Amino acid sequence: MKRPLLIFIVLAFGLSWAAVLPIWFDGGLSSPMMSGLATLMMFTPAVGVLGVWALSRTPFKEWARRTGLTLGERKGRTGAMVLAAWFGTPFLVFLAMGVSAAVGLVSLDLGRLSLLRSALQGRGMDVPADLGSVAVLQIAVGILVGPVLNAIPALGEEWGWRGWLVPRLVSTNGVLTGLLLSGAVWGLWHAPLTLLGYNYPRLGSWAALFFIGFCVLAGVVLGWLRLRTGSVWPAVVAHGSLNAVAPAAMLLGDAAAPPNEVLVGVTGLVGWVLLALVCAALLRLFPIRPLQPASEPAA
Repeated sequence: MKRPLLIFIVLAFGLSWAAVLPIWFDGGLSSPMMSGLATLMMFTPAVGVLGVWALSRTPFKEWARRTGLTLGERKGRTGAMVLAAWFGTPFLVFLAMGVSAAVGLVSLDLGRLSLLRSALQGRGMDVPADLGSVAVLQIAVGILVGPVLNAIPALGEEWGWRGWLVPRLVSTNGVLTGLLLSGAVWGLWHAPLTLLGYNYPRLGSWAALFFIGFCVLAGVVLGWLRLRTGSVWPAVVAHGSLNAVAPAAMLLGDAAAPPNEVLVGVTGLVGWVLLALVCAALLRLFPIRPLQPASEPAA
């Protein structure tokens, strides 16, 4: 029973380090290879799933069903959850920024958009005269198209974490403990990047520990989507939307007093509180049942 889990962890974690190790020797997060290798890293959990599948000798059609590649038993519910993830994720992202501003943790510069202006100049790009329209367009594209553009790399992660790992951990540890454990594993997997300060540059290598907190809470929500529908696709959409919208939301801050990413936004402490409330509401109001893990051979 432990062998499939070991194979999955070794492949997902080992290949993640192999994928991004070159940036450790070539500029870290500022390396020109950063974007491409970070995207490549997102596929390593899927390789882990394929490794376990090769061991199981399960027909792929059955394996796809058990790991959530189908739409689940209730396709209508899955469709509703896809839409909820598509638009609910951006709502939570911007709510976190709004709450952060309301409690005085961040200064928003919606008039001049000085932080966005500074980011464009830092990349050597020309700043448009009508920067406000550019910002609105960027956010709109992130909300409407982001989940589609990010679907393939997001699936690379979600097929592993939510598709295969969550049902396995939930079946052996219970719903809440299994979801929390899966989120912790997900957070640890990011270490090749977070040890370099990814997402929390002011924390340096401590970002690797801090990011686990966010992943545990976000992992509960993504895991709930998976277990509620029997499908990995709502989690894929939520993950893709988060990656598209969260960076744009942070750029609404003031360049004179840049946002403290440890405190503000959906990945900061404010976001943690909101995510914890969402987790509690979902698990309380819409209880879920464990799914059959996809690690045994088909009967």
